[in-house]
Amino acid sequence: MSADGTWNITLNTPMGAQQVTATIATSGNTFTGTLKSPMGNQDVSGTVDGDTLAWSFGITQPMPLTLEFTATVAGDTMTGSAKLGAFGNAPLTGTRV
Repeated sequence: MSADGTWNITLNTPMGAQQVTATIATSGNTFTGTLKSPMGNQDVSGTVDGDTLAWSFGITQPMPLTLEFTATVAGDTMTGSAKLGAFGNAPLTGTRV
């Protein structure tokens, strides 16, 4: 599995669908990348386990919260979810650009 490249990701949150563009570069069992959204850019790093990526980061707007993501890559598609603290899980889908 290679998750390398640029992805258009939709995260369906309680505040509505959030659009993110992710650029990902894998190296063995880790990856680094950048997430770009209307709320700004966020550098990320995480783990690779087979076809699954996992990462987390904190946000401050609209409130302080740690988001924990898990996504499975199959070809040029990505599916998964994000834990939104007390707000539950939000499904995500993505396609490679």
